[in-house]
Amino acid sequence: MNDNNQPTTHLTDAQRIDWLRLIRSDNVGPRTFRSLVNHFGSARAALDALPELARRGGAARPGRIVSEHEAHRELISSNKIGVALVAPGEAGYPPRLALIDDAPPLLGVRGSHDTLIRPMLAIVGSRNASGAGLKFAATLARDLGEAGFVIVSGLARGIDQAAHRASLSGGTVAALAGGHDKIYPPEHEELLAQILREAGAAISEMPLGHVPRARDFPRRNRLISGVALGVAVIEAAHRSGSLITARIAAEQGREVFAVPGSPLDPRAAGTNDLIKQGAALVTEAADIINAVTPILERPIELPSREPDELPPIAEPDSGDRARIVGLLGPSPIGLDDLIRISNVAPAVVRTVLLELELAGRLERHGGGLVSLL
Repeated sequence: MNDNNQPTTHLTDAQRIDWLRLIRSDNVGPRTFRSLVNHFGSARAALDALPELARRGGAARPGRIVSEHEAHRELISSNKIGVALVAPGEAGYPPRLALIDDAPPLLGVRGSHDTLIRPMLAIVGSRNASGAGLKFAATLARDLGEAGFVIVSGLARGIDQAAHRASLSGGTVAALAGGHDKIYPPEHEELLAQILREAGAAISEMPLGHVPRARDFPRRNRLISGVALGVAVIEAAHRSGSLITARIAAEQGREVFAVPGSPLDPRAAGTNDLIKQGAALVTEAADIINAVTPILERPIELPSREPDELPPIAEPDSGDRARIVGLLGPSPIGLDDLIRISNVAPAVVRTVLLELELAGRLERHGGGLVSLL
């Protein structure tokens, strides 16, 4: 059983600075980063183009572009606490995370790089877990660890911390919603220190000093599912963050597992619904192991990041831009539908969306949906 891939990418020091400047600049997310680099050929050229693209998207003033000095300072500060900023395909970047559409261009990793490239399974669930739920999470994590899997979770209270503690000896990874120096909840700083002492690891896409906000946790959740073969949910109420992780996992093509609970316990309502919707029912580790073993037998092929792999950015005229903006609104619409309804070339539609995003006027949703802010 092995997810090990030899490194296929290595950024130069100058490229890493440029990549860091671009992904830390205003309104540049992972998908926008990739589109910009693919079109302009490098992060440096994309940085030069940002002000004009944002102006064409309707920005009143250019968004903030991170300076070389700021990027250097972040790299130095990260190195001081043992955080490496790695790109997809570089040593330490979890290979399955590199497969998702919105993979972080640079991921802050701390701890064992060997652990980060082993096969992972995620365990998530209620922060306000029952005693039975905590016990089962620990048993499941321990059994999966003994079978050779690394356990990934979100370092939260309840199910997450139980899974981390039970998998310390077998390997565990904490996905963080904030910077590596802003641990949430604060009382789990010692748990994270123990994870790192025991050859585990921590990952985050956020800069040092970033205190996690509510909207950062769904972003963190896509990392939890993205690194893993599958996600097991234990005790999740309706509208819980664990259900968001399960939804994202399904969108990413990951296996979704759910542990059934009493219909009288609201903490089990979400997991029971997942089972009704087709998630695999889990009562023991063997249920998960049997489901993911065939996946492990398929090699991981990292997507190419070469500049000409994506459709190029085209130059829209004012009529095309007005037509596309007029079709957008607060309700999300799929890119394919937008292309079909507007009757505008796909490359032109992508360019207008990119301009709007850099102007801070576009929101991207799961499943390729977009809406106007």
